[in-house]
Amino acid sequence: MAAAILMLTSFGLFAQNTKSSKNLVMYFSWGGTTEKMAKMISSSNGGELFKIEPTEAYPTSYTPCTKVVKDELDKGIFRTVKSAPDFSKYDTIFVGVPVWWHTAPTLMTHFLEEHAADLKGKTVIPFCTYQATYRDETLQAIVDASPSAKHKEGYGTTNPKQADIDAWLKKIEVAK
Repeated sequence: MAAAILMLTSFGLFAQNTKSSKNLVMYFSWGGTTEKMAKMISSSNGGELFKIEPTEAYPTSYTPCTKVVKDELDKGIFRTVKSAPDFSKYDTIFVGVPVWWHTAPTLMTHFLEEHAADLKGKTVIPFCTYQATYRDETLQAIVDASPSAKHKEGYGTTNPKQADIDAWLKKIEVAK
């Protein structure tokens, strides 16, 4: 019996049990903290990095940026992104954002909603960085924007540290 299982496994008939998961670490970062966290996740799980970039850049100064973001939230304005990854290459997709006005940026939530079909059956794991609060609301906004996917527990922090990232990835069973 063991020989038969070994032979079937060799021919890929049990591929779903032996296939290693391919990870994508997709993120939007304005000030650099979310990008720092994305790189930590990638270094711990071997995930490929993909930076979401808006077709029209946000202001680089804090106060003007917050005014633009608030206006987008209030008016339901959704920016488009320059490009999208090939989701078919990945099983698990980490989605990272900064907390903006108590939630995920509309840039990311709209992007996820547009790609709902591409995310079907994938595992989406949210992460975020923030200065004060609204971590849980932001993580939930990512989950809500990707209803066709499965989800694992997200993580948010004000100051990403590799040891904390590694502990979280181990807890949700996606560490390398």
